[in-house]
Amino acid sequence: MSIYVGNLAYEVNENDLNGVFAEYGTVKRVQLPTDRETGKKRGFGFVEMSSDAEETAAIEALDGAEWMGRSLKVNKARPKEDKGSYGGGRSAGGRNRY
Repeated sequence: MSIYVGNLAYEVNENDLNGVFAEYGTVKRVQLPTDRETGKKRGFGFVEMSSDAEETAAIEALDGAEWMGRSLKVNKARPKEDKGSYGGGRSAGGRNRY
C-alpha cells in the first residue's frame, strides 16, 4: 500500500519528500505526478514505505503538519477508480431496443 500526500508546495521534489518520510522508516518509492499538458507538478504525491507500521507512523505524525508553508493532507492511498472504458459492452443510457 502507499501513502497519499496532498496539499504539497509545487516546488517540492522527490528528494524533499523522501527526506521527510525517511524519519519514520525506509522509503521504497516516491512519486510526484505531473500534468500531462504542462508537465508541472500537480500538488500531491505518493510515498511507499517498507512496512505498514512505518506507513501508519508517518501518517499519524504528518497529517495536518505544516511543511513548506502548507498544511499537509496525509492518508492511506485509495486504489485508482475505474472510470470505465469507451469500447464494447453495454451502456445504461440510450434508447431501449427491445
